[in-house]
Amino acid sequence: MALPVKTQVQYWGLTAAIFVVVLWFLGDQILPFVLGAAIAYFLDPVADRIERWGVSRAVAVTVITLFGIMVFVVMALLVIPTLIQQSINLVNTAPRLFDDFQIFLTERFPSIIDEESTLRQSLITVGETIRDRGGQLLESVLTSAASLLNVVVLLVIVPVVAFYLLYDWDRMTSEIDSLLPRDHAPTIRMLAGRIDDTLASFIRGMGTVCLMLGTFYAVALMLVGLQFGLVVGAFAGLITFIPYVGALLGGMLAVGLALFQFWGDWLSIGIVAGIFATGQVLEGNVLTPKLVGSSVGLHPVWLIFALTVFGALFGFVGMLVAVPVAAAIGVLARFAIEQYLDSRLYRGQSSRDQEDE
Repeated sequence: MALPVKTQVQYWGLTAAIFVVVLWFLGDQILPFVLGAAIAYFLDPVADRIERWGVSRAVAVTVITLFGIMVFVVMALLVIPTLIQQSINLVNTAPRLFDDFQIFLTERFPSIIDEESTLRQSLITVGETIRDRGGQLLESVLTSAASLLNVVVLLVIVPVVAFYLLYDWDRMTSEIDSLLPRDHAPTIRMLAGRIDDTLASFIRGMGTVCLMLGTFYAVALMLVGLQFGLVVGAFAGLITFIPYVGALLGGMLAVGLALFQFWGDWLSIGIVAGIFATGQVLEGNVLTPKLVGSSVGLHPVWLIFALTVFGALFGFVGMLVAVPVAAAIGVLARFAIEQYLDSRLYRGQSSRDQEDE
């Protein structure tokens, strides 16, 4: 005999509460396992495809691991040092850029900005703030990142966790399926399938889009000769998962830097702007339709809300789990709406009369 609905709600509510408490208190400690699980989930389709070539799971995972090590070594030797150096230089250069911006406005719009104007005083204040706090901000970010993502986590724990989870992924999912409540197993499988489809489309697809666009922006801006092009391209690619925001913020930052660096060379400035316009065209017409699809079901506002709330509550780990949790909540909400629309609460007495007939 199945448990009463009220009792089941109590059990599952207690389970959800325990999950939130664990996430709250063990956020930093479970970070390598969250990262490892995310990597394993991302790479599971690749391992499955390699297996279909006739090799074992162990061989497939080993091939993926060796390829990942090669990519990491190349990134560590060529990309990451340059990225860090450009980030530091950008923060150190920001006060001078604000000073140049004030001079630019003063020279070209003297009637709008004078020595005593409110706008000029605001610009001076912003410049002084960046000058005083910019270095401290970057240092604190690097320090916290170093404590959060230390060398041991990056080089040992995360790859090991990802390797074992990827190796046992199919077996773990089968074990979890065998533990589902029998009365609700079909519904849970259906909802899990929908959540997986949403995550696969968004995380795997959008992650690939972010990587490709970030690489395109960074390489193109560096070829043009834009200072800090690698940082700007990486930043724009990283936030591409929020539609239009990546290209808008990255484009504004790149064009702003190009105006200071290439003032008078309108061709170079136009090329910088054209790079982001081309990126938007590629994203909207080629990459996103092919890799993500049009019916992911995650609205940009919902994503921003989830990232903000989970980041504020649980820190960096909360931001990592925000998208999967937002996708799961979205699927559950749509399922609840389907059930409501099919219920007598929505359909009223007329549906009951039709059933009686």
